Amino acid sequence: MADFSALLATLNSFLWHDYVLYAILGTGIVFTTWSGFCQYRALTHGPAIVRGVYDDPQDPGAISHFQALAAAVSATVGLGNIGGVALAISLGGPGAVFWMWIVGLLGMSVKLTEVTLAMLYRNTDDPDNPHGGSMWVAHKALERKGLPRLGRAIGIIFCVTLLIATATGGNMFQAWNVGELTQEYFSIPSWITGIILAVLVGSVIIGGIKRIGRVAGTLVPLMVALYLGAGCYVLAVNIGAIPGIFALIVKSAFVPTEAAGAFIGGTAASAFLFGLKRAVFSNEAGQGTSPIAHAAAKTDEPAREGIVAGLEPFIDTIVVCTFTALIILSTGIWNRAPDVPLDAPPVAMQTEAGWVFSTTPLPGRDWTADDRVILVIEAHDNETTGHSAHRLEGVVQETDRGFVADWVPFASPAQPVAVGDGIYRTYVGATLTAKAFDSVAPGLGKWLISIAAWLFALSTMISWSYYGEQGMVYLAGERSILAYKLVYCLLIVTATLGFIKTDTDLDNVTGVGMAVMLFANLPIIWFFGYQAMRSYKEYIGRLKTGNLGSGQRPPSLDDLVSDQDTTR
Repeated sequence: MADFSALLATLNSFLWHDYVLYAILGTGIVFTTWSGFCQYRALTHGPAIVRGVYDDPQDPGAISHFQALAAAVSATVGLGNIGGVALAISLGGPGAVFWMWIVGLLGMSVKLTEVTLAMLYRNTDDPDNPHGGSMWVAHKALERKGLPRLGRAIGIIFCVTLLIATATGGNMFQAWNVGELTQEYFSIPSWITGIILAVLVGSVIIGGIKRIGRVAGTLVPLMVALYLGAGCYVLAVNIGAIPGIFALIVKSAFVPTEAAGAFIGGTAASAFLFGLKRAVFSNEAGQGTSPIAHAAAKTDEPAREGIVAGLEPFIDTIVVCTFTALIILSTGIWNRAPDVPLDAPPVAMQTEAGWVFSTTPLPGRDWTADDRVILVIEAHDNETTGHSAHRLEGVVQETDRGFVADWVPFASPAQPVAVGDGIYRTYVGATLTAKAFDSVAPGLGKWLISIAAWLFALSTMISWSYYGEQGMVYLAGERSILAYKLVYCLLIVTATLGFIKTDTDLDNVTGVGMAVMLFANLPIIWFFGYQAMRSYKEYIGRLKTGNLGSGQRPPSLDDLVSDQDTTR
């Protein structure tokens, strides 16, 4: 497993190179400017579309605008908003939140662009069961240019990356987090949680996109209202700290954050890295997933559904992620004091396996075997944080003399030295957010985050299953769906069997899944984005002149993707 983790870390260092991050930001900036700040239209015109003002039951599609938005939001508003934000702060510091906001705002234009493209090229041969997504954009757009084989090849590449992301971020990340949280609070083995999740997900996805749309339309409003309502209570208790928290977020985005308590410190670059990664993972802008859900919407206006999609990053990142961040930061759980103060820190000895710290006794009886703990040490330069502090992982063992921390061997050219004030319990992902709630009202995190995590994870896994299903349909046809759904449910159980143990492992797994999709989808957006912009501007032109609604048909596909002037 250590070798596998090292492989994932190596892949992440390549896939998430600085230039990749700049490409994501650049894409958002270009399409924000090109569209004339479409975020405004998404926030003002989008709600009217979602309410059904422009619905026409005769339009091709299987679900309403609201159900399409709910299905897409259910895939984005998930444990990335609970556990992912916690990861960003614990690894990158408060400044990561600022970069999440930036990516959220710019992501609105990226979502609008990729969804509009998907609507232009979706397959509506069966109007009640449409297929769409970046694979169809590449396939059909290049086919129109006389390059069908290239289009098919790019579509296949995209679907392969889609399936990788489906298995990791859309499935295993969710199951693992819920399993860890449930085991932490209720002592239920993770694998039992995995089996229950697999049965629940399977019972929904067997009904296809219409059942997924109905379930998502019910779950999403409920879970968001529940989570935000409890979050308002926590923030009200800490209301005096909120202005200072916002100042800390902005300041930490541009200057290093000093180490404090459980937080080992970080540079502005690490805040940027982790904020961007977690925001992209959370709202999925640029990944090409949401277009698959929106392609099932009932409409004959491509840009209309793109405008609806622009609401997703705002709901996901600007609203829900910000709530989580403020809760974690205002309660101080991110830089908490040690659980076990140490008068004499353990000493490292060099072995063939690396530097090994002496086993450390843990006072008290509120430990269980295999609990995870952290020791802050100084060693070689930490490329992730930009300084020499590291977090050393340890595993709790039960002996005849009580509980002890058994430290994982640490590789370093220089002898590491323990520098923290003590030993910290490991609160990974959603568990850290739950502890933040508990610090305000004991027991609140246990029940609220447990319920929210289950709802968020279920909704995300259900929607992502459809994304992967559409990838399989493109690759192997309708006959592959049943086998795919079986494998998808088995992966839920696999994720809870103990292979992923730390937040670093978790970040590496989800990072690979996100990045491969970006590599496949961003070129499609760049190459064909001008068609989405033409469609959007043509639609806004008719909106401004009042030429929308009954009897006002949109221009043809040929008009929108050609060089003809479609302005009316």
